Amino acid sequence: MEGVRYCGYVFTTAIYCFMLLTVAQVTHPSEVSALVSVKSGLIDNMEYLKNWQKGSDPCISNWTEVYCFNKVGTDGYFHVRELRLMNMNLSGSLAPELGQLSHLKIMNFMWNDLTGNVPGEIGKIKSLKLLLLNGNRFSGSLPDQLGYLLNLRIFQIDQNQISGSIPKSFSHLNSMQHIHFNNNSLSGQIPKELSNISTLIHLLLDSNNLSGYLPPEFSAFPSIRIIQLDNNNFSRSEIPASYGNISSLVKLSLRNCKLQGSIPDLSRIQNLSYLDLSWNQLSGSIPQNKLSNNMTTIILSHNRLDGSIPKSFSSLPSLQKLSLENNHLNGSFSTVIWQKKLTSTSRLEIDLRNNSLSDISGTLEPPLNVTLRLQGNPVCSNANVRNIIKFCGSEARAEHETSNSTNVNGSCPIHACPKDNYYEYVPTSPVPCSCASPLRVGWRLKSPSFSYFDPYVHYFLLYMTSDLHLDLYQMLIESSSWEEGPRLRMHLKVFPAVGVSTFNKSEVIRISELFSSWDISVVDLFGPYELLNFTLLGPYSYLNPDIQAKHKSKGALIAAIVAGVFAAFVSTIIAVLIKRQHAKYQSILSSRKRLSSRLSIKMDGIKSFTFREMTLATNNFDISNQVGEGGYGTVFKGILADKTIVAIKRAKEGSLQGQKEFLTEISLLSRLHHRNLVSLLGYCDEEGEQMLVYEFMCNGTLRNWISVTCKESLKFGARLQIALGAAKGILYLHTEAHPPIFHRDIKASNILLDSKMTAKVADFGLSRLAPVQDDEGVLPNHVSTIVKGTPGYLDPEYFLTRKLTDKSDVYSLGVVFLEILTGMRPISHGKNIVREVNLAHDSEKMFSVMDSTMGPYPSECMEKFAALALKCCEDKPEDRPSMLEVVRELETIQSILNMIPDTEAHTVDSKAKFNEPKSSSSFSETTSRDAFLSSSMTGGYSISGITLTMPR
Repeated sequence: MEGVRYCGYVFTTAIYCFMLLTVAQVTHPSEVSALVSVKSGLIDNMEYLKNWQKGSDPCISNWTEVYCFNKVGTDGYFHVRELRLMNMNLSGSLAPELGQLSHLKIMNFMWNDLTGNVPGEIGKIKSLKLLLLNGNRFSGSLPDQLGYLLNLRIFQIDQNQISGSIPKSFSHLNSMQHIHFNNNSLSGQIPKELSNISTLIHLLLDSNNLSGYLPPEFSAFPSIRIIQLDNNNFSRSEIPASYGNISSLVKLSLRNCKLQGSIPDLSRIQNLSYLDLSWNQLSGSIPQNKLSNNMTTIILSHNRLDGSIPKSFSSLPSLQKLSLENNHLNGSFSTVIWQKKLTSTSRLEIDLRNNSLSDISGTLEPPLNVTLRLQGNPVCSNANVRNIIKFCGSEARAEHETSNSTNVNGSCPIHACPKDNYYEYVPTSPVPCSCASPLRVGWRLKSPSFSYFDPYVHYFLLYMTSDLHLDLYQMLIESSSWEEGPRLRMHLKVFPAVGVSTFNKSEVIRISELFSSWDISVVDLFGPYELLNFTLLGPYSYLNPDIQAKHKSKGALIAAIVAGVFAAFVSTIIAVLIKRQHAKYQSILSSRKRLSSRLSIKMDGIKSFTFREMTLATNNFDISNQVGEGGYGTVFKGILADKTIVAIKRAKEGSLQGQKEFLTEISLLSRLHHRNLVSLLGYCDEEGEQMLVYEFMCNGTLRNWISVTCKESLKFGARLQIALGAAKGILYLHTEAHPPIFHRDIKASNILLDSKMTAKVADFGLSRLAPVQDDEGVLPNHVSTIVKGTPGYLDPEYFLTRKLTDKSDVYSLGVVFLEILTGMRPISHGKNIVREVNLAHDSEKMFSVMDSTMGPYPSECMEKFAALALKCCEDKPEDRPSMLEVVRELETIQSILNMIPDTEAHTVDSKAKFNEPKSSSSFSETTSRDAFLSSSMTGGYSISGITLTMPR
């Protein structure tokens, strides 16, 4: 019987091998012919596409820069997922057969020398998400058919020679987020129908020949962040007053558009950061109402504006540039504008030349980082104004300066790093004078919302390294320079982790995928970005496309020879191989059983699942069951055989640990049992996979519940209860876990909610054991570690010293408390939540930052909660409370809240009058009050001095 089974195995395998050897093509034939046509239309002087040959298969033979799905489709064929042909010195034109790539998601021909028309047939590719054709010489008009790309998210044709009008059909692109058509020859009226694209966040149409009027309908954009229309010809058109209602706008740039009329009131746009209306024919006075605190740049020069300079300009804390030259402004200029606003990294440029200013209010002694220009004003003739001559001369400096950020420790030996493989010192490495070979990246910010980069360099590095899943020291801005636009060009270097001199191949591929697939998030302050180049030198040069092509061509020839030899021998050796494999399988199975037995003794209640069980639970890891994704991997909802609903966290390839480390982590997690911690139920360590199985939290994350997009709102009492639950879970980690644990990544998205809205802390992927006593019985007060965590939640002291303490978790939890109170994100539009709430608290305007969706609350409870949150976020760890003090204070606040009957304290929906707190409570104060409810207030409720309030 066993012999018959082996014969069956031999026969089946032989048939399979025969099919592999005889079937030459497994990519869909229409896609193969399309790629052959594409190559025939291109001029490939560098022979990058040498292995695009008839008779071979794009997906099996790995044609250069052709990327396929790693699974066969339902039609039995492989399909092309992406064409990544940027920066390959290609000329010629694009073939209409591109439309046959029906499964394509990314089409990237950036930075070549392609000519001719953009094929309308591209509009047939319904799956297309990224269409990247910028930096070529395409001409002709844009095809109407491209309006059929209903899944298109990014559409870039900038820096070409496209002419004609923008098709109205583009209003149907209802997934579009980025329209970048700048630097072309587009003409005619901007279609008002574009306002129907509800998902659009960036509209860049600058440097074209557009005419007509500015569509008032653009005020209906629900999500727009940037409108940039500079250098067009809207002759005699006015800026619609309705643009003052575009609440989401961050940047409005209408420079040199021949606009007339007055400047609309833009004071209602809360996040506006950058305004450029220069080189127009605008008249009248500048609106006096205060603009957003986020304003970095106001450029109104070269117009016909009169009246006085608004006093409100002196109360803009983030202002970097005020350009009002060549107008008819009169009156006086106040020097208050630069007082109490500057730090060592900030700069302020004020250009008031060629106006009618007659006086200076205040002392004319600006600090060194302020540039002031007054030439051409009557005040320059007033000898009574001290120091006036200093600011009435010629230009002080250029508007934009090139900076070089390379910084190497001078104590390192000169030329100690090997030069032949492009090794160099890692400037900010935690290990001094360490050498490594970096990846080199050309990067450009296409429409940043600032004029001076230095104050934001650190935040830029935090955001980039966070999205690339790297440590902060691994990225260096080698240089940055401003270009026409203005746009900010950067040369970045990405270094491997400390202790490693080069990235391995899989890590290079991972990082390049994130850059080239536009998977790095868009931050409003930095605006849209583009990849200019991803350079592979030294130890990475073997991954260059030209070298890859040569290797693949040789590989195909070798594969053909090997295939023939293999066919000759397959029938004689396959039976032996299968028999040995069968014996090996039995040995592995026995070994796994012994291992499972040992583990079950060590970890009671933690089950070892098979890979098959995980596959069945998630319907083969179907994407419809995916509920989350992070740096570690993907989280799936699963249903076990006993109908238990679980969350399965599946590690991606780059996150896999050694088996010993993986089992050690499981052993650690298995000992954590608390009602406010997510429970680990089991794990899977089979077939090269590592998975953790947790209890399923059906109400998702706290972040989702306090997000502006959430359809339901959490009342104040529910938020307080969640805060207390999270604090109790972390207190358990600090004081009751053996050994104690510092979480290191506390954030709103790591606090999950079960069916009863009980808060449970999750994701211990970055956790570190607390320090233990050394041989002399001394207990260190910190753990030294490479900085990990999420920007906005990081303890400043931990970031600077790399010393992780329990107070690091206290700081992160304090940021979460501020999120609970305000609904804001830790970092948004360049604003830091700790700083914003501190400013509101100090100016007794807490109502202005409170989340308006959380209903009424007692002002004393809110005040105590806010004071606690800010106390947790003190810069110095010694000024923060312990986690035990945090829990006790929250319990005190809850006891005050509980004195209000549920019908009033938690479910009142009527608008109640907000009364600001008049005094600040002591952090550890405990107050008892009589539960006496009074309704004598108009629109509010009071309990013996406690006022129930509604945020406005």
